[in-house]
Amino acid sequence: FKSVMLASLRALVSKAWGSEHEAAWVWLWDNVVRAVKAQLDKPERFERALEGMFSALNERDLHKFRQDIFGAFFVMIPAGQDYFRQSSARLHFIVDKILGMARELYKMPGDVVFGLGALGLRHAGYGAPPHMFGPLV
Repeated sequence: FKSVMLASLRALVSKAWGSEHEAAWVWLWDNVVRAVKAQLDKPERFERALEGMFSALNERDLHKFRQDIFGAFFVMIPAGQDYFRQSSARLHFIVDKILGMARELYKMPGDVVFGLGALGLRHAGYGAPPHMFGPLV
């Protein structure tokens, strides 16, 4: 991938490309590779921690957790209230779907990524501004 990335960059910005650009992108790539490799053994630990957190939540705590997610979202993006004019039950359903995807991400990452891509396209088709997606991911 590194050679493909560098070849693509050279072709895209050929007139401005120089040895300093090459060195900077090689440095960036090497650091990304190092960071990813450092995380490769951690998904199993993260999955256990996530499952432990969910199993420790009682229904009252889970209800508050759901409310807090949208409360924080509306503080970050007040205009989001114009797009979420549903009942609390529907907002809680949405949070449960997000939490379910977080759990499934460890079991079937390809399926979750595909599903999230489709969900994003569907919401873009609804006219939801993409800057609103980030806080819910």
